[in-house]
Amino acid sequence: MDGIYFLVAFLASVLGKICGMGGGVMIKPVLDACHTASVAAINFYSGCTVLGMSCWSVGKAAWRRDNLLDFRVSVPLAAGAALGGLLGKEIYCQLASLYTDAEVIGGVQALFLFLATLGTLLYTITKDRFPAKRVRHWSLCVAVGLGLGILGSFLGIGGGPFNMAVLYYFFSMSTKTAAQNSLFVILISQGAGTLKTILAGDVPDILIPILVGMILCGVAGSEVGGRLNRRLSEENVTRLFQWSMVLVLGINLYNMFRFFG
Repeated sequence: MDGIYFLVAFLASVLGKICGMGGGVMIKPVLDACHTASVAAINFYSGCTVLGMSCWSVGKAAWRRDNLLDFRVSVPLAAGAALGGLLGKEIYCQLASLYTDAEVIGGVQALFLFLATLGTLLYTITKDRFPAKRVRHWSLCVAVGLGLGILGSFLGIGGGPFNMAVLYYFFSMSTKTAAQNSLFVILISQGAGTLKTILAGDVPDILIPILVGMILCGVAGSEVGGRLNRRLSEENVTRLFQWSMVLVLGINLYNMFRFFG
């Protein structure tokens, strides 16, 4: 059974690194569908795996001076994402206190992820009708980061395809530039949310060997995904991104029926 966790973490991180989605958008719904652990435990496994993967990716890019971050945009984005990560985790905790049945919370998360992914897919298909902006004012960057941080932290995935769509629309980023900035936002928001969970003593019942193994597989997947990303064209990355969203939609549709059924 442990092999399922590790395989999902590895493959999701490969795909997440290529497309800039972060692995959580795949890890969370797939493990929910497999029903391998509680909703809270899967949230924590997914969040920590994404945190480890994004930390490795961003740190490695900075070390090699191979980053595509525009700090005039990325720093205020990260500030908003940090606050959003805390708020998103608080919203999740409040919702958990209202419903004793964890299945309801899992269903709500699946519903929101389905809607966010569907909106993102529709936008990427029709984005030529919506000219991209070039937002540079720090307050607007903070606001965008705040929204992404709240959504990613609440869903327990760190970030997702909606990160890419938002970064493209508001900041006119190419797919590869948006991918790296998306991982930076995921790192900050998920780091803040995870730290809040630990300090508040809200860590669910988990198995440490599985957690460590998933983080290591996430880092390994990030390495493989990074190599593939450099070999793929912008067009191929975009196509893979769109098909990934179709897969996420299908898994979350199944999860909604399972949780609410």
